[in-house]
Amino acid sequence: MFEDRTGKRVPQVTFHTRSGTEWVDVTTDELFKGKTVVVFSLPGAFTPTCSGSHVPRYNQLVPAFKAAGVDSVVCVSVNDTFVMNEWQKAQRAEAITFIPDGNGDFTGGMGLLVDKDALGFGKRSWRYSMLVKDGIVARMFIEPEKPGDPFEVSDADTMLAYVAPDAPKPLDVTVFSREGCPFCAHAKEELHDAGIAFEELVLNRDYTDETLRAVAKASSVPQVFVNGECIGGSEAVSAWLAKR
Repeated sequence: MFEDRTGKRVPQVTFHTRSGTEWVDVTTDELFKGKTVVVFSLPGAFTPTCSGSHVPRYNQLVPAFKAAGVDSVVCVSVNDTFVMNEWQKAQRAEAITFIPDGNGDFTGGMGLLVDKDALGFGKRSWRYSMLVKDGIVARMFIEPEKPGDPFEVSDADTMLAYVAPDAPKPLDVTVFSREGCPFCAHAKEELHDAGIAFEELVLNRDYTDETLRAVAKASSVPQVFVNGECIGGSEAVSAWLAKR
């Protein structure tokens, strides 16, 4: 049975990180002393759930955490610093601090170092998240002890609901565009001015007109989607923003 370490101090550890061409040691105190920090720990860099769900949603919610008084969001994994640095780049997650616990010292101190030999992983972290205030664990969310790699309670939304129950969730917005399209540029500018983050997919680079017809039932761009709903083109986006 994993121990819930709420109320206890995090392990005192020095993490060996790489910045550019230099080795940089980062201590536990440097990460946590005098700060409010959200930590999530996972089995491994570049693995499916970690790359597909765990990191991306925390990355998306960093602004919401910071608005709620969180100083930083930290991802810990039992991987070396070179792997963690490349993973951060691949995830485009510069807003998150990636910490390599290569020897498992921090994870072991948390009592959450587990045997993943059957997968060829060796020792890795059990999946969990925690809110740490001035080095003291204020709340932990530990995944249930059952076979596989459960992902039920350590997610970003569960943590945000604890940290700031009334915080608005960011919208999931995608803009289907094409290069040189003035209407696309106008729609993107309006979204940007409204403070709404979006992901852009560009015609013939990220998708084809066949995909646009299949998804949006349209052949013109831009096509803007919000939380799974097709808002439409540039004029439709202006009308939608006016109603918010």
